[in-house]
Amino acid sequence: MIEKLVWDDNLYGRGLLGRIVAVILRYFYALVRDLSSGQLTMRAMSLVYTTLLSVVPLLAFSFAILKGFGVFKQLEPFLADLLAPLGEQGTQITAQILALVENVQGSVLGGIGLVFFVYTAISAVQKIEESFNYVWYVSKPRSFARRFSEYLIVLLVGPMVMVTAIGMITSIQSITVVQFLINNDRLGPAFVLIGKSVPYLLISGVFTFLYMFMPNTKVNLKSALVGGVAGGFMWATMGALFATFILYSTRTLQIYAGFAVAITTLIWLYLNWLILLIGAQIAFYHQRPAFLRIGRREPRLSNSTRERLTLNIMYLVGNSFRDPHKTITIGQISEQLRIPSIALNPIILSLEAEGLLISTEKEELLPGREMSRMHLQEILNVVRSQGETVSDRPPNWTEGIDHIGEQLEAAISAVAKNRTLADLLDELTTDETTTE
Repeated sequence: MIEKLVWDDNLYGRGLLGRIVAVILRYFYALVRDLSSGQLTMRAMSLVYTTLLSVVPLLAFSFAILKGFGVFKQLEPFLADLLAPLGEQGTQITAQILALVENVQGSVLGGIGLVFFVYTAISAVQKIEESFNYVWYVSKPRSFARRFSEYLIVLLVGPMVMVTAIGMITSIQSITVVQFLINNDRLGPAFVLIGKSVPYLLISGVFTFLYMFMPNTKVNLKSALVGGVAGGFMWATMGALFATFILYSTRTLQIYAGFAVAITTLIWLYLNWLILLIGAQIAFYHQRPAFLRIGRREPRLSNSTRERLTLNIMYLVGNSFRDPHKTITIGQISEQLRIPSIALNPIILSLEAEGLLISTEKEELLPGREMSRMHLQEILNVVRSQGETVSDRPPNWTEGIDHIGEQLEAAISAVAKNRTLADLLDELTTDETTTE
């Protein structure tokens, strides 16, 4: 009943308001379904564990860079706002973080210490990438060299960009005209409200950047922005609710005594990571709305469809390879064939395993070898006979069935007889030219 209400076109066809309500219901339904599956919550808990292991090296490494510029103290108000929902405990944690950075000496980050800090920090970012790749159905992570260089740039540039943004905001607030507007009876409240929303805008900006940068796939700016704004809104709402919970559960937290800070911090970290992943899921659904209804459920394909799909994939890759101005990715094949990429991935991985396809760092697909040496029978065998896990003993077929099977195999062999992928491309290209 609920599924019919959400996906039926009756509500969607009732004007602008109906479309808005229908879209909100569909996104809400998809997110509840994904959360119920347990994968997002499990990955959020995994990221909490990773955070606990890497928070000291990550903060020490990033903030030590800021300390070298003498500007890391500007982060104190930002950290205080970020941890404000924790109440007094947030203030304590902020002070401890800044004390940690103050105690970091250059010698600590030298030699083995520097290697350990860099390795731990990069490992933390890698774990985040894996979670985002899961959301975006990306099975192939960045290479080690690319991962090391790009992650290191983020760790070096990220803190400086954040401080620059905070510094610019502080400078703007100190301008005489801005001060006059803030003190104005009519315009003052609006400027104060804008000033209070700055931390949330920064969070939305950070979320948007992560959604574009972290997955090992191309994410549209508009989709990343939708996910970032949604994530920022949820983060602000959750912060207010969590602060209220902390305020009214003082007696309960007293039972845990010294463990209260650790427990509330763990819950806070978990909720933050969960919201980050939910925002990534929203960005994914915005860019690929076809997945809203099916989610992570892999479409069931018949053997006949899988055979045609395999040939079609190789044809599109070969056709693109012949044109020096064209490239093709899994996403483009998915859009062209109108088949979700989750259904293409297993077949493409099998083709790669057999050396028929190569996937580059940019997710571009190329033929694995000379196309004149790729027989159609070999391509079809990837989905027709590869991956069997029967026992060593041959099956005991019913009399006559084995003969029918041999006839079917002979018929397929006759169609693919000595034909290669290059032959198929030549034939189809000639047919298209003749038709035109």
